[in-house]
This record gives sequence, structure tokens and C-alpha cells, in this order.
Amino acid sequence: MKVSKKPHVVLIDVIPTDLSKEVATRRITELESLVKTYGGLVVVEVIQKRSIPDYNTYIGSGKLEQAIVIAKEKKAELLIINNLLKPKQMFAIGDRLRKEKLRVWDRVDLILKIFDKHAKTSEAKLQIKLAALRHMGPRIFGMGMEMMQQAGGIGGRGGQGESNTEMMKRHLFEQEKTVVKHLEQAAQSRRVHRERRRRIGFKTASIVGYTNAGKSSLLNALTQKVAYVADALFATLDTRVSKLWMPENKQEILLSDTIGFIQDLPPQLIQAFRSTLDETVDADVLLHVIDVGDPFMHEKIAEVEDILKSLDVLDRPTIFVFNKIDKSKKIPRATLRKKYKKYTPVFVSAHSGEGLEELKKQIGDRMMNTS
Repeated sequence: MKVSKKPHVVLIDVIPTDLSKEVATRRITELESLVKTYGGLVVVEVIQKRSIPDYNTYIGSGKLEQAIVIAKEKKAELLIINNLLKPKQMFAIGDRLRKEKLRVWDRVDLILKIFDKHAKTSEAKLQIKLAALRHMGPRIFGMGMEMMQQAGGIGGRGGQGESNTEMMKRHLFEQEKTVVKHLEQAAQSRRVHRERRRRIGFKTASIVGYTNAGKSSLLNALTQKVAYVADALFATLDTRVSKLWMPENKQEILLSDTIGFIQDLPPQLIQAFRSTLDETVDADVLLHVIDVGDPFMHEKIAEVEDILKSLDVLDRPTIFVFNKIDKSKKIPRATLRKKYKKYTPVFVSAHSGEGLEELKKQIGDRMMNTS
């Protein structure tokens, strides 16, 4: 019999007492998808309603003990908490789980593991390393302070804890400085390419959207360029740039696709991928790809717009591309056209090709207006 090597995972989510059932379901479903993308197997979910997360362990000592019992019963080796934990909380949970030979990750740990798994280029790997260093830095400091307190303050073992912490912080700082330097070199190379495109008159469009909305599939369908496509979150991390011929305008434009966005994507991850997202920042037109069959479509549109606002490109000419119309039987096109009128909605199927000619026309029209 073949033995599964997938890590068995217990998912834990702490939600406000007034959160709706639909939103709570979305949160845990998205976390399940992240675990699946990573390659793990969810064996049980633990959801706790609390007005305020526990200061020491986030989920509270009682719920932590319950999760440990469940993990041992289900032969799980990993607990994943659906939020960003403070260093003190991570240390307290990890210290308790160590005795049970269990590990704990928070949501950012999981996303970083997925990023690391899918990174292909040296630049993407550097970006992930930078995000990981910035995520681990506060934890190293927090763990050092916790060890000092447990050792009775400064002096003796506490003094050694402080020394080790300072050494680790300096090491992380030097690593981060080196990674940033390499990323700045890559960013400079990208800037040179973009400036050259502008000099020769190339217009650019950038595909943005929630992860798994079909961005890479749309790039493939429009340009006949084969990009990696998978039914998984964060299947693509690197920017791809392709040429798209616009028959009505009799010109070529450049079309780029990059990392997908997600709910509560931590700022340090956005910042780490800033050099990749520069293709989006400098684009003449944005194509915001939306899964028209997604029950949380409107919420995801708002979340993508929040990230675009943080990149200062929310005012860029944008076309809403409602994708996957072949998979949805009832599409309220009239309602969506009215609600998002200023984004000239287009309904397409990257899979079947339906609506792509109309999309090209809209891209051409928007490009003419940016001249």
C-alpha cells in the first residue's frame, strides 16, 4: 500500500463572535485551499469564536490543549493558525507543542512555504527570502526576550540569551541587506527594459486579480504563449511579458501577468514583490480578472482594489474582465455592467475563447485614450 507523504494538518481559526457564517466559511475554505496548494492534508478544523484573541497563545490555553489532543488522535504533525501571530504568541505555542513533537505555523508561514515551493526564477527566490527574513526578524527578538524573562532577567542565562539574540539580529540584518541589494539590481534591469519600451512607443497592459481567477489562462488565450496554469493558489509568482497584436489598431502591445492577490496578504509580502509588481505600476492599462462564478466575487474585487490602492495605481485605466463564463450558468451581466460601468466590463472565457475579441477591442480603445 502506498503511504501518503502529505503532512497532516489541523486548521485553527479564531473569529469574532459577530462574524457571519458565510464569511467564516470563506476564511476556512481559503485556508484549506492554501494547505492543498502547499501539498498538505487537512484532517480536522477547529474554529473558535472570541471577541479578543488570547494575549499569550492567541487561541487560549484551553483551546490549545484541545487542539493538541485532536492532533494526536488524528496523527497530525502540524497546526496552522489562520492569522498573523505575534512573536510572543508563536513562542508560547511552539514551546508547548515541542513537548508533543508538533509544529505550528501561522497564515504567513504557510504562504511563504507555498511561495518557496513555486518560485522558479532567482528573483522570485530572492523576494521570498526577503519576505521570510522580515517575517522571522521580530520572532527572533521576541524569542530572545522571552528566554531572558524565563531566565530571570538580564545576567547569567538571561545575558547569554540577549547576546545570542543580538547576534542573530545582526546576522538577519546582513542577510536582508544582501538580498535587497540583489533585488535592487534586478529592479534596475527591469527599469531599463521598461524605459526602452517607452522610447520605442510600446504600450503596456498588466493583468491583475485575485489568485486563481484565471490570469495565466487569459494571458495564454490572448497571446498563445504557454504559461504555467494550475488550479491552485499562487501557482504563478514570476512576471511574464508577452506581445499582443491588436488588429483594429494595427499595433503590438505588451501584456504582463504576475502574482495573484489574496485576502489579508501581509504588507511585507507585497513589499517583497514590489520589483515584480513594478510591471503593474508602470502599465498603461490594467486588466482586472475576476472569476464570475465566485460567490465572494464582490469582496475579492474590493480586496484587489485595496492592494492596487496601496501600489498607488487605483486611478489607472482599468477593464474588469469577468472570466470563466463557460462554467457559470446564470451570470447577471446587466447588473454587473451597471455596478462596474466605469470599468467597461467584458465577459470572457479564457478556456473557450468567447469574448476575447471584444476584450481586445476594449484594450485598444483604452490604449487610444491614454495617448
